Parts: sequence; structure tokens; C-alpha cells
Amino acid sequence: MNAPVLFEEKTAANGMRLGFATLNAPQTLNGLSLEMVDLLAAQLDAWAHDAGLAAVVLQGAGGKAFSAGGDLHGLYRSMQQHRGQGAWANQHARDFFEREYRLDYRIHTYPKPVLCWGSGIVMGGGVGLMMGASHRVVSETTRIAMPEISIGLFPDVGGSWLLNRMPGRTGLFLALTGAQLNASDAFYAGIADFRLESADWPRLVEALLETPWAGQAGGPGDGSSPPRAINDGLLRRALLAHEPATPLQPGPLRQHAFQVNSLCSGNNLPEIYRAIADLKDHADPWLARAAATMLAGSPGSARLAFTLQQHTRLRSLADVFRTEYVAALACTVQGDFAEGIRALLIDKDKQPRWNPATLEQADEAWVQRYFEAPWPAGQAHPLADLGPAEN
Repeated sequence: MNAPVLFEEKTAANGMRLGFATLNAPQTLNGLSLEMVDLLAAQLDAWAHDAGLAAVVLQGAGGKAFSAGGDLHGLYRSMQQHRGQGAWANQHARDFFEREYRLDYRIHTYPKPVLCWGSGIVMGGGVGLMMGASHRVVSETTRIAMPEISIGLFPDVGGSWLLNRMPGRTGLFLALTGAQLNASDAFYAGIADFRLESADWPRLVEALLETPWAGQAGGPGDGSSPPRAINDGLLRRALLAHEPATPLQPGPLRQHAFQVNSLCSGNNLPEIYRAIADLKDHADPWLARAAATMLAGSPGSARLAFTLQQHTRLRSLADVFRTEYVAALACTVQGDFAEGIRALLIDKDKQPRWNPATLEQADEAWVQRYFEAPWPAGQAHPLADLGPAEN
């Protein structure tokens, strides 16, 4: 059986090395399992302390996806096994969300350049890996989305932080609708830095191996790092040299940005929800699909995503992960998450029975349960050491 993550080191012309981490579960579009998270975390830690390693490359196997999300089947099994026992009893969910969020935060704060090849499908947990990379690269096949409303979850893995930093109110629209972004809109939304034709990826890798990386080739593994700014610049130069000459055309999010911002203005979620719902028969298929996805999705997820963005708007990334961890564990016992996975992946009837069934039932009082710590009183937050806390 092939390893779920493949690791390879390639030596550049001057003796410095590049670390390649390949998500290797193409049959599930490289969906992240806990084993994959742990393998990535251990290897990234080793590479961080390797003075002879200049940069890290994250990519996905199979050509169709970087990563289409997390291991929903594994989470579903754990929710079924611990039904009625409370969120803290579900050890698998506790471990999965804690270690996934730690990995994502590690990438955000990594001491060396990280290139993420975000070609093909990038969703959910894949977005969590990609958004923290220092050099995020998209292609003509890139499709990025946070479609958790369709499975009774919310845009986690730091999604509340990311969506709050998109232009205007576009982040809220994407959370409520799960709408997909192409390469052009990925730039507009601030989650891509460079682009490359997928056919040119091998040539870029060859160029990276000819790059005169700064550092100590074969140097001691004493934690000393190559000069970060120099290698960031060298990676940027290589990527720019391989960018397509053809200009990007505005994607649907940018084309409809004024309308999206108008629809999502204010702080009244029912009004915003109704305004988006009115797009279901719109002539533009992207807008119509966005509305249809929202209307078919979990009303509770819509309320939770909205409230999380409000609560975390001015919070640090570490605090956002801590808040999302509590909310994610609450989702494992509230019902809609398990029901959404059942309808989409287990029974595949695509007829989820959401509870609450309407946004009116999923009101501001109802959503507060997602912010109550599930662990025993007096116990520290499992992610307390992730980064600086805020008052």
C-alpha cells in the first residue's frame, strides 16, 4: 500500500535541497486523514530544522486535486460510535481538529518558504493547507471553495480568518453559498499569489533545481535557517518567470462584487439570506448555483458561519483557530454535520434532514451552544499554546 503522503528531497545545483510533500490519496481527491496530518506535521518540523533545506513544496497526486477536504468518512464513523456521549468523548474528532489546526498554523508561521501548488480542486482542509503557504500558485484548472454549508459544518481550518480578509463582504457570500472560485477570482479574493499553466509545472520544478538557493548546503542540522528573505525572493523570481503571458479575465466573483457586497451588507442574517435566495433564478449560472447551494444547505451552518465571522473579525489567527476548535467539536454532536455527511457520502440520497430546518429556528440564541467549551471545567484549551492569546 502506498504511503498517504510521499516525501522527497531534490538537490539543487548548488547543493541546497528542496523538500517535496505530495498528498497521495487521489482516489479521495487527496482528502486529509489524521494520518496524513501527522505525517506532514512531523516532516515539516524536520525540514524546518534542516539547514541544508531551502524551501518546501506542497502538491497533490493524481492531477485532479490538491486536496478536496478532510476525512469525512472517518469523522462520520467517530460520530456514530460516540452518539449521545457528548463532544469530549469523541477522541478521534478531538485529535483530528486539534492536529489539523496545528498543522495549518504551522504552515502560516513556517520559517522557510512554502510553495503550495493549488492546481485542480482545493476545498475545505485543502484550503487550510494552502492559505498559510508563502507562495500560493494556481492554474487554469484551479477550483477553490469552502462548501461546508452542504455538509452541516462551517468554513473552518482558519476559514473565518481568511474569509474576513477578503474584499468587502465577499467572504460572507462564499461562506453562505460555497461558491467556487477560479484562478482569477483566487487572486481577487487574496488566496493566490502566482499562476502557472499546469503543463508548465515540470519546467518550474527544473528551474527551482537550477536556482542558487541561499544557505548551508549539507550544513549542520542545528536549526540555523537559510536567509528567508533571499529565498523568498528567489522563489518569487522563478514563479514570475514562468507565469503565462495571457492576462487573466475577471472571474464571476469579481464581476459581481458590487452586487455581492450590496446583498451581504449589514448585520441582519435573515435579510442577507433572503437577498441571496432571490438569485436562484438569476440568468447568471454562477449566481444561480450559489443561491441554490445555500438554499439546499444547512440553515444552522449558515448561522454559525455568519456568527463566527462576526466574533472573530478582529481576532488573531491563533484565536480564530481556538474559537473554531470549540465550534467544530460542537458540530460533531449537534446533528447536522453527521446528517450532511450521511446524505452526501454514506447513503448518497442528497436529501439531508436539517435540524434546525429553517434559519428562523437557527437564531442568535440557538447558535451560542457552539461557543461553549466541551472539556471539563478548569482544563486549558487544547490549543492554548498555539500562539499569543488575546483579552
